[in-house]
Amino acid sequence: MAAAVSTKTAWKLQEIKAHSSNVSSLVLGKSSGRLLATGGDDCRVNVWSVNKPNCIMSLTGHTTPIESLQINTNEELIVAGSQSGSIRVWDLEAAKILRTLLGHKANICSLDFHPFGSFVASGSLDTNIKLWDVRRKGCIFRYKGHTQAVRCLRFSPDGKWLASAADDHTVKLWDLTAGKIMFEFTGHAGPVNVVEFHPNEYLLASGSSDRTVRFWDLEKFQVVSCIEEEATPVRCVLFNPDGCCLYSGFQDSLRVYGWEPERCFDVVLVNWGKVADLSICNNQLIGVSFAQSTVSSFVVDLSRVTKSGSVPHGLLRSDEPLVQPTPTGSSLRRIYDRPSTSCSKPQRVKHNSESERRSPSSEDDRDEKESTAEIQNPEDYKEIFQPKNAISRTPPRINEPFPAPPEDEPVTAKEAVKPSQAVEVQTSLPKQELVQLLSHLLLQPDPFPRPPIASSTPVPRAEPSVIPAARNEPIGLKASDFLPAVKNQSQTELMDEEVMSQIKKGHKTVCVVLTSRHKNLDTVRAVWTTGDIKARAFLLPLLSQNSVDSAIATNDLSVVVDLLNIVNQKASLWKLDLCTVVLPQIEKLLQSKYESYVQTGCTSLKLILHRFLPLIIDILAAPPSVGVDITREERLHKCKLCYKQLKNISNIVKNKSGLSGRHGSAFRELHLLMDVL
Repeated sequence: MAAAVSTKTAWKLQEIKAHSSNVSSLVLGKSSGRLLATGGDDCRVNVWSVNKPNCIMSLTGHTTPIESLQINTNEELIVAGSQSGSIRVWDLEAAKILRTLLGHKANICSLDFHPFGSFVASGSLDTNIKLWDVRRKGCIFRYKGHTQAVRCLRFSPDGKWLASAADDHTVKLWDLTAGKIMFEFTGHAGPVNVVEFHPNEYLLASGSSDRTVRFWDLEKFQVVSCIEEEATPVRCVLFNPDGCCLYSGFQDSLRVYGWEPERCFDVVLVNWGKVADLSICNNQLIGVSFAQSTVSSFVVDLSRVTKSGSVPHGLLRSDEPLVQPTPTGSSLRRIYDRPSTSCSKPQRVKHNSESERRSPSSEDDRDEKESTAEIQNPEDYKEIFQPKNAISRTPPRINEPFPAPPEDEPVTAKEAVKPSQAVEVQTSLPKQELVQLLSHLLLQPDPFPRPPIASSTPVPRAEPSVIPAARNEPIGLKASDFLPAVKNQSQTELMDEEVMSQIKKGHKTVCVVLTSRHKNLDTVRAVWTTGDIKARAFLLPLLSQNSVDSAIATNDLSVVVDLLNIVNQKASLWKLDLCTVVLPQIEKLLQSKYESYVQTGCTSLKLILHRFLPLIIDILAAPPSVGVDITREERLHKCKLCYKQLKNISNIVKNKSGLSGRHGSAFRELHLLMDVL
């Protein structure tokens, strides 16, 4: 009898080229876990079946890049919001445009379908939340209260409430029937990226860029617990269908949380990068991520993931007793009352703008005529969206789970160079065998087939103009450059010394760079302990006074980025004199080719604009004081200096606001904030 084959807990299912340009958003169907929609800078929405290489349907009509997507509960409708603020709803079964909704003045950042009624909620960069009646093609309510972009919207399971998360660090709960805010949850120290209702109980989870997950009681309107152990921002969260735990997607990992008390039940390493959405089907968790024009899907076998009753992973202190989690379905909190029919429609209010209660017009009709649904794969389309009879529902409710690959599957060349796997190889192989294995993997073509990619003939890769923050392959480096050329293709055995000497090529140069940066960071730490925030930021110019090449003089922005990433986490550290030192560095960061540098520069500039721009404008507009006021003169001088630097930066922001994708969205938001200059 053959022995049972051990299978993987998490694995990569597929990688596809989803668009001709960068992917800007994606979403999974939550009912089947098999439907995937992607939006790109090419202004298209492409619909896919998970684990199939070809696009089923391509939806056109938007004239600006897609910023947000959502699929309704029955997976019949899909809604897409664009950078221009327009929203389009398509009927997937009929393969046609259903509605065009106009009213927002800026990017659509978040969307959600009502679980029962024909309503769609939209959140925008203009800070407004709008509720739309898809049948009547109009905005029936507008919710105002957030002060920055609304990043996530979720309807409650009973359809009576709407939760919103925004960049202003708050989570708000809205009563749809009363048309007003119920409560504002504060506590996050950074932008809130995602919110999710518990499927049964009055409980809300929120994830933030401050690297925390918070749980909120919706009866007492207070925080239940807060998990603060992570080193990366929380990107997406999803409750288990029975409500026993919360799955949270982080950079290259999935974490399983309980909340009373706060604990981490399990950690699963998944090399998905920046995961964008999660779905559960057949006791498997499907996760999707995107990088540039490529979309990757991953599977986690939940039968092998600990969901409760285990020893937590480092969230409880050693002196605390281990309390068993409360059983699911207990009377700890109220349970949602799900209506058998559609919920009552929110109260209609008077609109100040004619466009907010716009009825179908010739202009809208023209837009809908220009919107098309191109069926690119008729067989898959009929299988998924065309019901075979009046009883069946599509996509099919019953799907076979994805087969898990065996644990002992041979490692491909692409996987062999990952650091975590390289460590395992080094501990299990002698030096000579390691060198032979490394040279064999780098010189031989990959014998294992890759997942099919829906694209045309391969084009030679060019170095991108903007280097992404997370990438799977090094930019501008080829493994063959570090190994001697093989004259005879069959000759793959190399001398140990020759291979090692080639691998060490450039080692000294890298060590010099790292040593220099280490020295600069040591200086940062030394000055940081003095408690002088201005000195901390000003230390780089001070380095040159100590006859050391400063980071600014050597154009080493990495130390500046490290410093700003820390200071950005605590807004109270910022002072006006700190702005005068940091703004010139922000100007350099915004023009960097590295995505991470640009992101840090945008975050710092946004913080400065919110905290200091009104003060700077007020001081510059104030009449001159009578007599001599040294403090006021110093403040006026700093404000003039900051204003001049901001004017210079505003030109850069204006020029880059026309970019597409995430960068363009960030620069457009900054451009709106700098309009007063």
